[in-house]
Amino acid sequence: MTKTHAVSFSQTGGPDVFEYVEIDLPPPAAGEVQIRQAAIGLNFIDVYFRNGSYKVPQLPFVTGKEGAGTVTAVGPGVSDFRLGDRVAYASADGAYSVERNIEARHLVHVPDGIELETAAAMMLKGMTAEYLLNRTFKVGPGTVLLFHAAAGGVGLIAGQWAKALGATVIGTAGSEDKVKLALAHGYDHVINYKSEDFVGRVREITGGKGVDVVYDSIGRDTFPQSLDCLKTRGLFASFGQSSGPIENFTLAMLAQKGSLFATRPTLFTYIATRQELDDSAKALFDVVQSNKVRINVNQTYPLREVGRAHADLEARRTTGTTLLIP
Repeated sequence: MTKTHAVSFSQTGGPDVFEYVEIDLPPPAAGEVQIRQAAIGLNFIDVYFRNGSYKVPQLPFVTGKEGAGTVTAVGPGVSDFRLGDRVAYASADGAYSVERNIEARHLVHVPDGIELETAAAMMLKGMTAEYLLNRTFKVGPGTVLLFHAAAGGVGLIAGQWAKALGATVIGTAGSEDKVKLALAHGYDHVINYKSEDFVGRVREITGGKGVDVVYDSIGRDTFPQSLDCLKTRGLFASFGQSSGPIENFTLAMLAQKGSLFATRPTLFTYIATRQELDDSAKALFDVVQSNKVRINVNQTYPLREVGRAHADLEARRTTGTTLLIP
């Protein structure tokens, strides 16, 4: 048993519920490995667990889904990972810790040429972009899409990736600085939703046709206007709710607005098997190593200051990717 540190909370609420605590770390159990983390990714899903939007399995709880580090111990029955391996993950609770045990089934090897900090910055966001663009809706030449929160962590990756796939990429952002940032990351058009009617602008850009697919992680503030941006039989992909949950949604809306389709995907069902996880991670690593997608870390915070990081994320003071450094 060794000692390490983690950030946990004993009750749900605002960023002030976090506590930086010393914890006991046992040797890895069967099927687990122990890693020392180089960096931890900050994501909105962490906020949802902290504020109670998503139910936690127990309290106190160590949140965080994404990180990267080096293997320091291997539990019984693990054959794919060895001491010193560089690894990353995007789907295992407990990331807000200096060292941790994690089931090997969640891990992927980080290729040579990709820094651990870069891996921590891109796994959850990058694999989210991968499944949205390649599997939720197959984006390719001729696709016209709208991506909300274009200057966010997923948005900056998705803009570059969609452009590389040949799509016409329209985004929304909440300030002129964020508009400029998104335009530098693959977007053909970026609409400042605080000063412009994004539905009207989308209709103008598309000659009144609308887009094939809307990717919406904002939720309440962009619904039902997102539906009005779609062409007949277009797809509404709601993959987050940073402004709050969508309310008063009915299936009749989809009929009234053009026989639309709607889906509420999550990354964890798209990487549920070992093969799906490996394939998604490989697609992400390949597009980054080909320089079609650049991963930029725009903010870093010490792990013990995670409350400040959450406050900045919720106030939309961050752009792109944010890392917590143990």
